[in-house]
Amino acid sequence: MAFDRLLFGTAGVPNSTVKKNNPVEGVKRIHELNLDCMQLEFAHGVRMKEEVSSALRKVSYELGVPLTSHGPYYINLNAREQDKIDSSVERIIQTAKISDLCGAESMTFHAAFYMKDSPYDVFDLVEKSLNVIEERLSRLDIEIELRPELTGKTSQFGSLEELISLSKSVTSCKPCMDFSHLYARTGSVNDYKGFCETLETLKNELGPKALEEMHIHISGISSNSKGDLKHLNLEKSKFNWKDLMKALKDMDCRIISEPVEAKPGDIVIFLLQFRTKIWHPSFLHNDVRIFILNFDTYRFHKVVWRELQVFAEFGKPATIFDY
Repeated sequence: MAFDRLLFGTAGVPNSTVKKNNPVEGVKRIHELNLDCMQLEFAHGVRMKEEVSSALRKVSYELGVPLTSHGPYYINLNAREQDKIDSSVERIIQTAKISDLCGAESMTFHAAFYMKDSPYDVFDLVEKSLNVIEERLSRLDIEIELRPELTGKTSQFGSLEELISLSKSVTSCKPCMDFSHLYARTGSVNDYKGFCETLETLKNELGPKALEEMHIHISGISSNSKGDLKHLNLEKSKFNWKDLMKALKDMDCRIISEPVEAKPGDIVIFLLQFRTKIWHPSFLHNDVRIFILNFDTYRFHKVVWRELQVFAEFGKPATIFDY
């Protein structure tokens, strides 16, 4: 799954869609808004009729709107009861099946909780389950990127090191990089040097494509010693998004942010996916629209940035939407 630019899209059906529970209409609305992609939200269960998935695949292809997906929140590959582990495996497989029917090529999910167990033991269990999942999906002739998310709580499996190791041992596994979660989890990776070191680690450990085919989440966030508490507007958060932007540019992540149009009530994820990208001053448009999603509530939040140093350094003015 490779693209020549940064894709902008929504987590779920855009709020301005007339039929808000209809993902097919959501894709059409994405196209009307001149957005690029849509993430299917199965956070509270994988429920979709086959005729809907077929229609989604068709409209996604016809309108050129790629799809990704997010698996259910209640997944724990380190649950105490084996039946809960089995159910978690089935939820991931079911998400992959429906996502494949819809034409999605990438899915993300929260893999496990430590449950006071050794992280090494939990890694072994998660790795074993993902290998089983990969083998079963292969038998079903389903090819989809399994992207465990970098998690924000210290009680959750999903550190940078764990995701890198999983990506090495499970062929179809790649990280879903949530830099806000990384900051909340570590309490330290929140400046230019830290972001560059993180990207350099990804490149060194997983190869150059790790920076060319990324799935990234970013948001403002509040945290304590145990990790993230909730997502916030960037302006109300200490998350250093400006340094992240500089690091992505300087590490040659090849990103371009194209202008998009939206109306009040629409949700747009900034930095949802990076794919084979170019970032260079000459490629930036004069009007750079930026939107931020609160990932907890999937509501559009007002973001007021009067100074965007990253873009200002390129000599390109930015238009900031203020709803």
